[in-house]
Amino acid sequence: MLGRSIRAATFLLLFSVLFVVGDAADAKSINITVIGASNANGKGVSSSEAWPAVLENMLRSKGYDAHVTVNATNGLTSGQIVSLTGSIPSGTQIVIFDTGISNDHRHNFSAAQTAANEAAIVRGIRAHGAVAIKAPYGNPGMHGGYPKQGDGEHFTPAGHRMIAAKLVPRVIAAARH
Repeated sequence: MLGRSIRAATFLLLFSVLFVVGDAADAKSINITVIGASNANGKGVSSSEAWPAVLENMLRSKGYDAHVTVNATNGLTSGQIVSLTGSIPSGTQIVIFDTGISNDHRHNFSAAQTAANEAAIVRGIRAHGAVAIKAPYGNPGMHGGYPKQGDGEHFTPAGHRMIAAKLVPRVIAAARH
């Protein structure tokens, strides 16, 4: 009986090791571009604390060969972000975008204008053959309840980590297609 238990435990251990090694070995490169405004740019935090860098590190810790490029500038409106879709690097599989909605509000954009610009962003991303994922910031003004800096608009390092964690499964799912 003891011999059978040892063989079963050995089998389970070998199966687990092969499964984990196989999963990491099967992980492919994921080329991600982030476009947007200040929260995508990491305003008020170091570049290593901003969600794009945190996302890259989280994906790598899961065995993915992730490469994240950021093309974001503080203050951009959704209309200006549309133009960033023209500079998506070749080979990009996933584009995560921020609409700059707070900036749209400051510039008195209508909800319809912001929605039309968001649709144009998605079309521009798809025209490059990439999957579009909207950054999960939540409702305007609330920014999804993520911890914010003293200005009430930009995320703290903890907020950036929460956003990155929310994006990990979405990026993995998109990369599998």
